[in-house]
Amino acid sequence: MPDSAATGQILLLVGMFAVFYFLLIRPQQKRMKEHRARISAMRRGDMVVTGGGVIGKVIKVESPEEALIEIADGVRVRVVSSTITDVRAKGEPITDSAGKAANDAS
Repeated sequence: MPDSAATGQILLLVGMFAVFYFLLIRPQQKRMKEHRARISAMRRGDMVVTGGGVIGKVIKVESPEEALIEIADGVRVRVVSSTITDVRAKGEPITDSAGKAANDAS
């Protein structure tokens, strides 16, 4: 009889873990993956929101870790990409005189 009680408790714990995984852990991992994809796809012309709530327009993506954003006319701030919490609106890439996107490496 004690074996069935122990088995029941173990099954209850496994069931609770499964519920937590599917209701809490898995959706959070999905949101994190989508957030990383949006930040890595950030490009010139996008509107972004920083961790401090500052809304600005991406002027230049200097590296995968840094971006230059304009928060007002003539006011540019360099931010660490990990502090960007949201990419609000996708903008069209700004092309240079040669007709290729300004952020393209080639």
